Amino acid sequence: MANFLKIACITLIASLGFSGCGTDALGDRYVGFAQCLTQKNATMYGVYWCSHCEDQKRLFGKEGFREVNYVECDRRGKNAKPELCSAKNIESTPTWEFADGSRIEGKIPLEVLAQKTGCSLPAEAK
Repeated sequence: MANFLKIACITLIASLGFSGCGTDALGDRYVGFAQCLTQKNATMYGVYWCSHCEDQKRLFGKEGFREVNYVECDRRGKNAKPELCSAKNIESTPTWEFADGSRIEGKIPLEVLAQKTGCSLPAEAK
């Protein structure tokens, strides 16, 4: 019975590792979408320690989020621009700002970002 449980656990762990769990599993799926958001002048303001910001980043996957126009507001964060965040009166994170000057605060579903910017989500994401 112990061997059966070991095999079952190994099989489960292996299947989770290769089945598409986690942010890396999204691969390049959202790269084009993120590039479109950047081209449409959508900007995400956040802080590195914010759990909602991390949740927002995960929606894009690791590769996709690299293409998002992101501004770090905490001076202790990487490539921080706290002066810009202050000048923009960013009071809550994440905050998305759009080309028309409008803003949405909080973790935003990708579908809402698509509607707001006119960017297309990959077909399998809809």
